[in-house]
Amino acid sequence: MDPVIGLDVAKGESQVQAFLARKQPFGKTFKFKHDTNGLRDFYVFYKEIKLNAEADPVVIFESTGHYHEPVLQYLEERRITYYLVNPVISYETKKSSLRKVKS
Repeated sequence: MDPVIGLDVAKGESQVQAFLARKQPFGKTFKFKHDTNGLRDFYVFYKEIKLNAEADPVVIFESTGHYHEPVLQYLEERRITYYLVNPVISYETKKSSLRKVKS
């Protein structure tokens, strides 16, 4: 598994959690604001993960109306790979199960 950064995007800020590999979190979660300083702090964190994992991490986040736009633009300007997930699909995936429940 490649390194992954998950973002929980909200109005004006995002919560971050990173994984170097499956079940191997990197550091603690933190928040950053969607302003110049906050996005710069996120980029420093991104580069730290890249250095530790020796691979480019991908960023995954849900579409949140217009709240995710500053993050999306920042990632595109730096050519960072990201996956923008539709929240309806994300919700349905959480409800589904790969295994049948024995009853």
